[in-house]
Amino acid sequence: MKVFVTGADGFLGNNIVRELLNREYEVRAFLQPGRGKNPLDELGIEKVVGDLLKTEDVTDAAMGCDYIIHAAANTSIWPARSEITRKVNIDGTKNIIQAALEAKVKRLVAVGSANSFGNGTLSKPGNEETPFTADRFGLDYIDSKLEAQKLLLEGVQKNGLDAIIVNPTFMLGPYDNKPSSGALLIAMYQGKVPGYTSGGRNFVYVKDAATAICNGLTMGRKGECYIIANENLSYKEFNQIVADELEVKPPKLFVPKPFMLLFGLISQGLFYITRKAPDVSYQVARISLDTNYYVATKAINELKLPQTPTRIAVREAFEWFKANGYLKQ
Repeated sequence: MKVFVTGADGFLGNNIVRELLNREYEVRAFLQPGRGKNPLDELGIEKVVGDLLKTEDVTDAAMGCDYIIHAAANTSIWPARSEITRKVNIDGTKNIIQAALEAKVKRLVAVGSANSFGNGTLSKPGNEETPFTADRFGLDYIDSKLEAQKLLLEGVQKNGLDAIIVNPTFMLGPYDNKPSSGALLIAMYQGKVPGYTSGGRNFVYVKDAATAICNGLTMGRKGECYIIANENLSYKEFNQIVADELEVKPPKLFVPKPFMLLFGLISQGLFYITRKAPDVSYQVARISLDTNYYVATKAINELKLPQTPTRIAVREAFEWFKANGYLKQ
C-alpha cells in the first residue's frame, strides 16, 4: 500500500513518514521546490517535487497511491493577515480534495487544527462539539484552517470523498528541524523566556499524533473530526516540566494581563520601525492569556490515540535538538 504525504518534510510530516515506514507502507513524499537539507533525506522513500497550489502537480503526484495524508500547511502567524497563508491552506486543500477524488484513494486523512473548535477550561475543556471562537484573534492561519476543514467536510457530503480530519493541539517531540513549537524549548534553554502568563494550553507528543493519523487510514468514521490532544497545563506547570528536563531554571516573572497586552502592542509597533517580525505580536499576546484546553476522548476511542506524558515529549525534543546542534547558548 502506498501513501501520498504532503508536508512530509515538516515537523509532523517527518514523524508521520517514519510511522508509515514502521508499518511497512510505501511512502511518496510531496515536497515543495527549493527545500534544503532535511531529516527526511535519510529515509528510503519516493520524493516528488511540486507546488501544492498547482492542481496538476498535486493530482499527478497522487496517482497510483492508495491513501493521502495531507499535512502541508502554512502555519505563519505573522503578519496576522496573509494572502499566502490563505492560499496554501485553502487552495492547497481544494487541490488535495480534487486529487483524492481523481486518484480514487481509499481515504484522505487531513491535518487540521484544534483551534477550529472552541477551547475551554480545565473543568470544561473544548471538544469536537464546542463552537469555533478563535475568529476573535484575527489570524488568517486559524481562520484558513477552519475554511479548509469546511471544504473537506463538504467534499465528503457532496462528492463522496472518504476523508477524516485530525485536529492536533500543540505538538512537541523530535525532528522539529525548522524549529517550530520546539523554538519555545530552545528559548527556555537559552534563558530567553523571562516570564509567563495566567494562560495555558494543551500539549501532545508528536509521535502520538503521528500514530493516530496513521491509524486514521483504516480507523475512524468518514466525515468526522478528531481532536488530537493530551495534557492541559498552565504555562507555569509546563515551564516547570521543561526546566526539570532541560536542567535549567524556570521563568519566575508572572506577567499580568495588561502588561502582556502592552508588550504585544509595543513589539508589534516596533516592526514598523525595524521591519523585524515581533517575537510576540498583539494577537499572540492575547492567545497567551487564554486557556487553550481540549480533550481527546473521541480520538482515544476511535483512533487509538496514545497518551504519552508531555515530559517525555519535551525530553525527546531536547535530545534531538542537542544531537543536531540547535542548543548553542
